[in-house]
Amino acid sequence: MTILMLAGSPALHSRSSALLRYAGQRLASRGLTSSELGLRDLPAVDLIEGHYGGPAADELRRRVAAAQGLLIATPVYKASFSGGLKAVLDLLDEKALADKIVLPIATGGSTAHLLALEYGLKPVLSALGARYILAGVYATDRQVSVRGGETAIDDDVRLRLDVAVDRLATHVAAAPLAQGYDLGYLAVNARFSI
Repeated sequence: MTILMLAGSPALHSRSSALLRYAGQRLASRGLTSSELGLRDLPAVDLIEGHYGGPAADELRRRVAAAQGLLIATPVYKASFSGGLKAVLDLLDEKALADKIVLPIATGGSTAHLLALEYGLKPVLSALGARYILAGVYATDRQVSVRGGETAIDDDVRLRLDVAVDRLATHVAAAPLAQGYDLGYLAVNARFSI
């Protein structure tokens, strides 16, 4: 089972990417394979100019199509998810996330930006066909720190992320959606953990 982890931060060592990598380690402990793709893995000109037909966009779409689930991490800037992540998502096909299980993760300066996942990112994911969006995990800058390559994650955030990642792993491992496993209740009952 493959999980694609999309890092939406332009920074190499960001809080949101640190949470994403922690989630990847948790997936590995559950026996699931994950791979990471970040803004720095795509040519900047392709993102800025929206080169939908370029080789980088083709590879992005191939990797998304091959994944059973996605973890999407983003910093929140000015009450919205990152513009870089939006540029990446703009390179996907209209229904690229259909039949994928998606776990959104975000970091922001304060809890005031918590709803950026619900009112900013979730509608875009839905527009891409996502119907199985798990409860997102949001952490403030005080709850996650990255210094000199070392990451410190607040115990509460670590627990919420563990639960969310375990839920993703359970649903992905249970049965591929193509075999008719009904996860519709996830989209209806999704709640954010703060």
